[in-house]
Amino acid sequence: MDSRYNPAAIEEKWQKTWAEHGLDKTPKDSNKPKFYALSMFPYPSGSLHMGHVRNYTITDVIARLKRMQGYRVLHPMGWDAFGLPAENAAIDRGVPPAKWTYQNMAQMRQQLQHLGLSIDWDNELATCSPDYYKWTQWIFLQFLQAGLAYQKEAAVNWDPIDQTVLANEQVDNEGRSWRSGAIVERKLLRQWFLKITEYAEELLNDLDKLTGWPERVKLMQANWIGKSIGAYLEFPIVGMNEKIGVYTTRPDTVYGVSYVVLAPEHPLTKRVTTKEQQAAVETFIKEVSHQSELERTAEDKPKRGIPTGGKAINPFTGEEVPIWIADYVLYEYGTGAVMGVPAHDVRDFKFAQAYDLLVEFVIAAPDDVDFDLTPTSDTSDTDEVTQLVLVKYNEAYTEPGILINSGSFTGMASGEAKAAIVKYAQEQGFGKEKIQYRLRDWLISRQRYWGAPIPVIHCPSCGIVPVPDEDLPVQLPEEVEFTGRGGSPLTQMESWVNVPCPTCRTPAKRETDTMDTFIDSSWYFLRFPDANNEQQVFDSSKTNDWMPVDQYVGGIEHAILHLLYSRFFTKVLRDRGLLNFDEPFQRLLTQGMVQGLTYLNPNKGGKDKWIPSSHVNASDPRDPQTGEPLQRLYATMSKSKGNGVAPEDVIAKYGVDTARMFILFKAPPEKDLEWDEADVEGQFRFLNRVWRLVSDYAAAGVCRKKAQLNDLSKPEKELRLSIHTAIKAVTEDLEDEYQFNTAVSELMKLSNALTDANCQTSPIYAEGIQTLVVMLAPFAPHIADELWHLLGNSNSVHTQTWPSFDPGALVADEIILVVQINGKKRADLQVPAQADKAQLEKYARELEVTQRYIEGKEIKKVIVVPGKLVNFVVV
Repeated sequence: MDSRYNPAAIEEKWQKTWAEHGLDKTPKDSNKPKFYALSMFPYPSGSLHMGHVRNYTITDVIARLKRMQGYRVLHPMGWDAFGLPAENAAIDRGVPPAKWTYQNMAQMRQQLQHLGLSIDWDNELATCSPDYYKWTQWIFLQFLQAGLAYQKEAAVNWDPIDQTVLANEQVDNEGRSWRSGAIVERKLLRQWFLKITEYAEELLNDLDKLTGWPERVKLMQANWIGKSIGAYLEFPIVGMNEKIGVYTTRPDTVYGVSYVVLAPEHPLTKRVTTKEQQAAVETFIKEVSHQSELERTAEDKPKRGIPTGGKAINPFTGEEVPIWIADYVLYEYGTGAVMGVPAHDVRDFKFAQAYDLLVEFVIAAPDDVDFDLTPTSDTSDTDEVTQLVLVKYNEAYTEPGILINSGSFTGMASGEAKAAIVKYAQEQGFGKEKIQYRLRDWLISRQRYWGAPIPVIHCPSCGIVPVPDEDLPVQLPEEVEFTGRGGSPLTQMESWVNVPCPTCRTPAKRETDTMDTFIDSSWYFLRFPDANNEQQVFDSSKTNDWMPVDQYVGGIEHAILHLLYSRFFTKVLRDRGLLNFDEPFQRLLTQGMVQGLTYLNPNKGGKDKWIPSSHVNASDPRDPQTGEPLQRLYATMSKSKGNGVAPEDVIAKYGVDTARMFILFKAPPEKDLEWDEADVEGQFRFLNRVWRLVSDYAAAGVCRKKAQLNDLSKPEKELRLSIHTAIKAVTEDLEDEYQFNTAVSELMKLSNALTDANCQTSPIYAEGIQTLVVMLAPFAPHIADELWHLLGNSNSVHTQTWPSFDPGALVADEIILVVQINGKKRADLQVPAQADKAQLEKYARELEVTQRYIEGKEIKKVIVVPGKLVNFVVV
């Protein structure tokens, strides 16, 4: 029998065999318990990287394990296929987005299949397929019917040259468009939103149900939702009937308000601006319009503002305060206005210093306040007048404390004062308690072509009219010219835009915005259980049967938006009667990044600072252009850093199973993984050892005799202990925290135990060989199936039942006892496992080394720790 391990031939053979026999298909009907294993689906960029390999290998191990443990498993794959890169490709390469996307999908599908992933490709879906986005549009109409979708004006990034809206990531640090280089403007346009804020409280509270999620992910979501309890207060505008509404979490500081500030885009800005300030305010607004949201809110940039000339009245003091506009206040956040309290807010303090505004302290630390409770001359003997003397501060005091200079609330602690001030405001009619969330409604409009068209028609008579269900999908026209300028190509296609109103049949226009691609990924997991349904978004009985996803695997970069939006969609569709569960993902594993060896020239900037590894002499790393020494570090693999490792190169050299084993062994799944060729080589050597071990055994003839457990030799007992220790350890590693790295270590220990065993003709040895192959199967599926067949089996190893350990096998007949003299180890002694303390002392005392150390000395004490040690204390 050939003892050489040939990965390429084995992998090709078994991938073809699995496909022919449909081993990866999802069971249609089964009484087995279900297990839904899902990786976050990829964008079809055209090529896999090592991050993909890690993500999908992790999920595949879980799926294979669960099948062997008796579950019916759903393990599907799809493509997050809409998005801007396809339009960029159309502009740069002249290739239609659909053609470019489907070519990439075909290439990546082939690469994934080559990884030996046990994916049911019959359930494949692509978000750019009309068969899928028909139902994306149908779901949007469900939101519209429920009052959860609406249009309103919103500030957007506008490219004045390309005449198009840009996402934040398309604006550089200088506020310029990524393509045209133009200074980006802020512009108000009508946009579509989903009312995710309607579910803010439930999204926050239900985080407690997610016991299988990492705590840091739940904390990130909670912070993003950002619940706060504060006050809504109204400041009357001098000379007008209007009021400026603000939200604050610190109503206890309201007596320290020295100005009110509006967002430049606020509707009241023009109305409160005086004639004297009009020109200056208009100039400032124009300057701010060229700033992106990121620029305006950056912590490291000074805040700029200008007075409008208008004034507001602090309703608590009756005093007039100036109304300013400033770049750091955004109309989309809260009410678009804030009350300026320089003494108790760091940002307001800096702003006040820059523009010489009043800073009045109204809160002080308890230790900085003197309480004088002596009655004054104009009070009765029973009255107590609190006079507070403040120690001067040179910066904003932002902690809770004692109120000073705050009218009747002076002397109260902050917590007590908050409640009292809100109550007073409500009684007087100029405020109320308010719960507010950092979370904003989800802006889903995209002025792009390659996305799901929003299925509404704008009629001059009927207003917004939903596209009838029978007319879905609203398909993207294919003959489209891409120039990169002038907004979405859809707006230029009159034959597509101009349609009759479905209600009154008068001439109307289609909505030309498409949906944010996060919409597509917010429900794809609900479609997989019924991916080919042409009549419904999904059969609720099927989706409710398989959902929620039992194990979801993906990157930490999706911890907030994708996961939050998916939870939101699930709850809305539940409330529409389609689902019977609250949360989509029971357990979440956020795998770490794959990092490659990287060289950095700290004296260079931008992309030039990264020097590709292929250009560097590893023994003396220097910049090939300048000769400067380079820093050596590990960083996330990327083309820009020149530190990527192509999966196909690794597979060509070592095979798929080795690549999988390395990915699983190198680091725990949630940690970053440092790519090291030596460690890849180590896993290749391990699989070669297993190959020789099993193939040599198979060549010698398989022992099929059943072991008599009550009549085992000492080597058989020792080997059986190793076998069942491995079963227990590997199973625990795969069921609890998915510690694949330690599970692989246990397989190595079992391999070593079999190599060292002195009972190759025993049924126990046969049990060990078969157990090793079966437990190797989820990790290295190709070599495991080949070895299983070498052992004389006609079926696939992946149809075998996962082994269970025998507790009786874990009880050792003998143990190693440490013998110490005065606490210092002198010998190891093999003794019966069941020996009592007296027997252990006897065995240890009789040792020659013990006799030598205690001869002629007095034994003051003997310490016996059963199962561990015997210590003789001598003088």
